[in-house]
Amino acid sequence: MWMRASEVMYDGSLPLEEWLALRKLAVLAINPETAEVAWVYGITLDVYGVHPDLPEELQQVGREYFARSPGSEIWASFRNLPEAIREMLWQKHHRQLVFPAGLAAARAAILGDGAEDL
Repeated sequence: MWMRASEVMYDGSLPLEEWLALRKLAVLAINPETAEVAWVYGITLDVYGVHPDLPEELQQVGREYFARSPGSEIWASFRNLPEAIREMLWQKHHRQLVFPAGLAAARAAILGDGAEDL
């Protein structure tokens, strides 16, 4: 599933240290059997947008992957997950995450054939 970058970016609503600590706690609660996953195009060296002074030459954009517990509003970067959890999520959700993610859902919407399950 694709999502808006604003859903994972630091918004200044809490002190940065507290905001990051919440993400570290959220990682501990992620169960790969029930987790929701999504991706966003983001700056690969600053996935949460916490480094506003990142030099332009380091601001490359790529797909970044996130997970959260059902019902949680806190998305955690796959980079912050233990490797075993990350691998389980990739195995379970690879069709939602790999390029061209979203194509099956678009096909299903156009053809009405349930292809989003492919």
